[in-house]
Amino acid sequence: MELRASNSSCENGSFINLYCSSHEVLCQIVSGLSPQVPSNATGSSWQERFRQNYGFYVGLGLAFLSSFLVGTSVILKKKGLQRLVATGATRAVDGGFGYLKDAMWWAGFLTMAAGEVANFGAYAFAPATVVTPLGALSVLISAILSSYFLGESLNLLGKLGCVICVAGSTVMVIHAPEEEKVTTVMQMASKMKDTGFIVFAVLLLVSCLILIFVVAPRYGQRNILIYIIICSVIGAFSVSAVKGLGITIKNFFQGLPVVRHPLPYILSLILALSLSTQVNFLNRALDIFNTSLVFPIYYVFFTTVVVTSSIILFKEWNSMSAVDIMGTLAGFVTIILGVFMLHAFKDLAISWANLPHMHKNPTPPTPSPEPTVIRLEDKNVLVDNIELSSTPSPEEKPRVFIIHS
Repeated sequence: MELRASNSSCENGSFINLYCSSHEVLCQIVSGLSPQVPSNATGSSWQERFRQNYGFYVGLGLAFLSSFLVGTSVILKKKGLQRLVATGATRAVDGGFGYLKDAMWWAGFLTMAAGEVANFGAYAFAPATVVTPLGALSVLISAILSSYFLGESLNLLGKLGCVICVAGSTVMVIHAPEEEKVTTVMQMASKMKDTGFIVFAVLLLVSCLILIFVVAPRYGQRNILIYIIICSVIGAFSVSAVKGLGITIKNFFQGLPVVRHPLPYILSLILALSLSTQVNFLNRALDIFNTSLVFPIYYVFFTTVVVTSSIILFKEWNSMSAVDIMGTLAGFVTIILGVFMLHAFKDLAISWANLPHMHKNPTPPTPSPEPTVIRLEDKNVLVDNIELSSTPSPEEKPRVFIIHS
């Protein structure tokens, strides 16, 4: 156990920090055994009461705000890319970075950053099983706004596929195990040194490099899944880096020696590389494909990869019950079906008007008139009918009729 005092002398009102392993206790010295409560202790209890009474609703409001901001940011970034194409500059899919000079694109980027900050705050107040499924609202918001501001629309099967994807992601997140509480940088470093997580990270990195340098140049502009899978795989690294940096900031204000630890600098480098790669390939996908297709599929793959990464990093599969395992698998299969409906039937013109309408008392169809049958009794009737026919034009050759008696 280690003891640290904030002041040089133990005066009334001074604080003493007690450290035991990864736990910290903050003690304040009061005069004697008087029951008088210090003023800052009253403020602390007021904060705790506010968190207990209204923390859930604050987290819920931040989650809704995050979904709205993220869904709106996709539309703003798409409008910026369209303005870039109208000016004749090099498109993002061709390797151009002209969108960095567009104010509309930057508005979308900053809006998405604000949405992620609100999402981070929502996790601090509300449970993850509530916040994460609400992130699916950003998919619906982007689909609605794209139909109004971008002139894009989904067919009936695409809308059903979008709803199925959101439902599958929600089921998968609800049945996913809760993450183990990691409070220090040292604990996070020990988790990331685990053999299972290292193998998983190497597989993700190798798959991402193959997609970027081999598959994307050939099929990226024809298959919507290539760029989206790249963004989703990179998202596993960015989320882990953000979690580690959040713990680092918290430990820094607690007075722990995190500045001398190499992990924060490594995580900062990983976060910078992963975010730049995600922005680049997400812009390429938005530049070519329909926004109402890109964002639902991106949300589904991103959520799946991040949940899988968290399960492997914190080894929570050992505590999963049979119901949670079946729920996770059922949610994953539902996601696959939804993505299939979004991608396979995107070019079909299917709407409510094209569906067959069923009536309780259908009108019987009008019988078609029977064809008139002419019976030729003898050869004389046949000759009379031939004589009544129209005279052939001069260009036609004479026709010869042979009548057998």
